[in-house]
Amino acid sequence: MSTLVGMGIGHLVAALLNPDSSPVLAVGSQVIDLTPVSMKEWAIRTFETENGNLDKVVLVGSVFVGVLVLAAVAGVLARTRLLWGAALLIVMVAAAAGAAMNRPSADALDLVPSLITALTGVLTLVLLDRLSRGASLSVALSPAPTKKRLVLTEDSRDGVSPDTSATATPTEEDATVTSSASATRRTVLVAGAVLTAIAAAAGGAGRWIGTLRARPEDIALPDPSPGGALGPLQAGLEERFSDITPLRVSNADFYRVDTRLDTPVVDSEGWTLTVDGDVENELTITFDELLAMPMVERDITLTCVSNSVGGKYVGGARWLGVPLKDVLDMAGVGSKADQILSTDFDGMTISTPLDLATDGREALIAVGMNGEALPREHGFPVRLVIPGLYGFISATKWLTKITLTTYAEQESYWTKRNWDTVAPIKPSARIDTPRALTTLDPGEVLVGGVAWAQNNDGVTKVQVQIDGDGWVDAELGPDVNDVYWRQWYYQWTDAKPGSHKIAARVVDGEGEVQTAARAEPFPGGSSGIHTFLVTVAG
Repeated sequence: MSTLVGMGIGHLVAALLNPDSSPVLAVGSQVIDLTPVSMKEWAIRTFETENGNLDKVVLVGSVFVGVLVLAAVAGVLARTRLLWGAALLIVMVAAAAGAAMNRPSADALDLVPSLITALTGVLTLVLLDRLSRGASLSVALSPAPTKKRLVLTEDSRDGVSPDTSATATPTEEDATVTSSASATRRTVLVAGAVLTAIAAAAGGAGRWIGTLRARPEDIALPDPSPGGALGPLQAGLEERFSDITPLRVSNADFYRVDTRLDTPVVDSEGWTLTVDGDVENELTITFDELLAMPMVERDITLTCVSNSVGGKYVGGARWLGVPLKDVLDMAGVGSKADQILSTDFDGMTISTPLDLATDGREALIAVGMNGEALPREHGFPVRLVIPGLYGFISATKWLTKITLTTYAEQESYWTKRNWDTVAPIKPSARIDTPRALTTLDPGEVLVGGVAWAQNNDGVTKVQVQIDGDGWVDAELGPDVNDVYWRQWYYQWTDAKPGSHKIAARVVDGEGEVQTAARAEPFPGGSSGIHTFLVTVAG
């Protein structure tokens, strides 16, 4: 109970100061950093759902359960000796404080939630210990135990030793002490209920404050510069076939994969972008200055390297931003750099090969997504968007710094964890409908989905295979551009009762057929043909 109260109050204080310093979130983030890559990929695959990924929810829940187990141990120790239980609570909070201070951008203020958690937890433990030993609530809340007074009889005043076998007449204070010694289990239960309510209220208030702080800012995005605007997107196949993923994914439905356990709140007013390293002119650009620069719109499909074959961590959107090349030209890139090391507001780093970012692909320092300012969960106020490269080397969210450097001089977060430094997105086709292992009606069945080939001149064909027979060309949806995905569909007209295997593959603009060789996401992206079984009812 004392741990819950401490965690609730600590989370509330962190919400007011810096959400990242919350003891639970700090420990969870540290666990993410220390978790082996194979286990991370397993968690992402295992806890993927139709409405998003639950791996972070499971992680926070696991940390919470672990804390409760240790708290129970502290409670048992406190029954034997209060000091031992309090010491374990302090050790637990010290670990959380260390995790909070291990963040690259941590400062002394980030210790406050942990200190408050420790103080609240220990005081609550002392209170519960006194109540459980029979003290009344008023005595339990007092700073020190009340001492009993000896009442002198007339004999003792006359120099005669009092009869210690006799019961002294109690004063009001003695009566209070006597009464407190007979505190009931009900008193402890009531106190526990009150403390539980306090913990829940504090934790709920912390979440409410976090939600309040995460509200979107009222940002008026500039219009694209002349020649930088795009016309309306063509109608997608989803208007005919609702089970196919929309041509443009809404901001609310766009996938999110990152190392954050919360939604970062970065204020646009105080935001700046620094460009330094191997440059001729170091730059510091404010948000207003960035908005005043020439803007362009671009339709770009992003893909996460953790996306498994047939996975959902891919999405197409219209982005508004300043061409990365324009900012690099302002800075004047030196002759030594081979890496763009981008840093987010909290010190997270991502590396992008300089030659790939500047090879003619339209990389953006983005401020808008689908006609709106970037949502906070997708990088507000500013993020990188570089087409054709997996997000872990190209899509830094909450961007604050771009450093021109070399791979020999500096390693990014993912480079240190042995992910590839060059990771172009691999061509792939995904089947959205029908779903794997579903039961279908016989006759005509719609097979459809999306496909992408951002580094290979786009998608020219999608082919479908039923039960290992020959590959048949599917019908394609709108051709937006080479770095945008395409929808497709195939009418399977003679689905007969029984079990059937469906597969789909893409043929890119260079005439290359998507590889059937299976590869896991680590270290450079998954590959293989999306294949699964369905049953046609008899």
